[in-house]
Amino acid sequence: MDGETSQFDRDFPVGTSDHVTSSSELTQKMEQARSRAQRFYGYPRPIEAPYIPFTKSEDANPVFSGFILMVGAWLVSKLGFVQKFLWKNAGFDGLRKLKPLRKYTERWDPTVIPLVDPESRSEERKADSESFPMLPENLLGRYLSAAEYHAMYLSGQLTPLAVAESLIPLILRDPKSGRNGSHSIAFIDTHVDAVLTAAKESTLRYQKGSPLSILDGIPTAIKDESDVKGYRTTQGRKVNQDLMKIAEKSSWPVQKWEEAGAIILGKVNMHELGADTTNNNPNWGTPRNPHNDQYYTGGSSGGPAYIVSAGLCPFVLGSDGGGSIRLPSSYCGVYGLKPSHNRLEDTESTVTVTGPLAGTIADLEIAYRLAAAPNPDDPTCALFAPPGSSSRSYPKVLGIYKEWFDRADLPVKKLCENVISYCKDKLGYEVVDINIPCVTEGQLAESFTILTEMAVRARAHVKNPRDWLKDLNPANKVLLAVGAQTPGTDYFLAQQLRNMLMQHLAFLYQKYPGLIIVTPTTPNAGWPIGSEADLKHGISDGNMTIRNMEYVWMANLCGNPAISCPVGYVDPVKGKGKIPIGIMGMGEWGSEDLLLGWGKECERYLNEAYPGGRQRPANWQDVVAIAEAKMEGGNK
Repeated sequence: MDGETSQFDRDFPVGTSDHVTSSSELTQKMEQARSRAQRFYGYPRPIEAPYIPFTKSEDANPVFSGFILMVGAWLVSKLGFVQKFLWKNAGFDGLRKLKPLRKYTERWDPTVIPLVDPESRSEERKADSESFPMLPENLLGRYLSAAEYHAMYLSGQLTPLAVAESLIPLILRDPKSGRNGSHSIAFIDTHVDAVLTAAKESTLRYQKGSPLSILDGIPTAIKDESDVKGYRTTQGRKVNQDLMKIAEKSSWPVQKWEEAGAIILGKVNMHELGADTTNNNPNWGTPRNPHNDQYYTGGSSGGPAYIVSAGLCPFVLGSDGGGSIRLPSSYCGVYGLKPSHNRLEDTESTVTVTGPLAGTIADLEIAYRLAAAPNPDDPTCALFAPPGSSSRSYPKVLGIYKEWFDRADLPVKKLCENVISYCKDKLGYEVVDINIPCVTEGQLAESFTILTEMAVRARAHVKNPRDWLKDLNPANKVLLAVGAQTPGTDYFLAQQLRNMLMQHLAFLYQKYPGLIIVTPTTPNAGWPIGSEADLKHGISDGNMTIRNMEYVWMANLCGNPAISCPVGYVDPVKGKGKIPIGIMGMGEWGSEDLLLGWGKECERYLNEAYPGGRQRPANWQDVVAIAEAKMEGGNK
């Protein structure tokens, strides 16, 4: 408000950060950290970008839904001049006037690999119950963790088979009878026989006292963008048996979880092709936000976020090409980790990675550590050191680009400010002001980079390239048709901007070792469902899409790891149930362990400092109680 100064402004004033960096203690920590700097392959040259004032104009993309969307999508898919108009109207030509880009070469691949450093190497942290203690039982809104399932399996209180048999009726789609489980909307396919076989084998291992790992017998699921042996990967599309072959082997992260004994319940719902952020899917149905059924889950990993939020699984595998792990994690009140580019596997994209969503930070870390084991058959992934193998310590530093941060809606901004104050006042973090150039243009560059890549691959994987949009839902016909209009020169400019941003981020991470760049995960408090009709045919709302991706895109374009943590709740604008809010931290390439450490402190804030603590949604499912009842009934 004019004439007033908030507490946040007084604590973290805009402009000089001398109030922080003049500290002799911090200066000493920074110098020590620089002297033992991590070595990397592919690290950008640390060059500060020229100062460019922050600017952001209101987006003016047309919004389509229902019957109008169907007709409009058909017209857009057929008329090239309309596609070109919409491309320009979206502002995708906005890089052409950026004169500083002329000094930068393009960078096509954001992969940066931290090299193994013998001097800082420590024993890899074991993924066992001693390393990941359970949260106190009296915590409000407490989620069941893998460690708790593991302990109950060891004691005989539960068996993996009882848990699997309890979950199957809840998640199964039954097209023959029309009877579907209460949570089946989040699933696309479940192979019951395979699930029960895996559960029986896990139960037998526990009876013999020889479980494979802490994840043995733990239920999980896989977003339908990653391969699981025996399943088709549809990417949220209608099934096409000619194009979608049954996978002969699982993707690398899924393999590592399977080897650890995790029980794969099936493939889960997502936004078709991962092309937007609602998880509105007319093909398979749209899972509603567990906290408020008048809101979207967010996407494109909306199925995974729903499953974790509703308590069905401690962790699930998602993917993130433009916030697709972090946005639904924020909307559904769970934890999500977008790893460094190519850290887990090669997704054949310059922006997309796979990564876990989880109900607790401990489960997020366990799931990540196992999935991130270097793959010897992948020449890039194999170069990464095993997660948790470095003993380096860094100063505790949070960076705030205030003009960008302040773009968030007031309730979101306030909740995230409270967490930053907590980190500063209670946990000893230093807070520094930073500047990042071209965040508006950078978001455009990331948007049309991913849409162009999607369009190229979608056209390449159909039998008739002339009718390549035919089987897509109406909203995606518009998005991909527009993305396909990107001229080569503009795509080239986007990769020059990628290089400029990566070099500037390298400059910041070298200036402030251990820096975590903090923003809200998304500036808006959830995404309300406009009408029931929107769920039938989909919706195309580029303005809201751009708005809710305002902070998440940079980690994708530049390849950095980023984490989203729930930090509070706000009142809804419709429906019943408060809306979760997430905070995001983006770290230096390869700094997943650092981010997970900060995530533990965000979890501590939510559980201990946030008024009322964590809240579970109304449809949260107590799987243990159901399984215990099954055990008591003699069905083990």
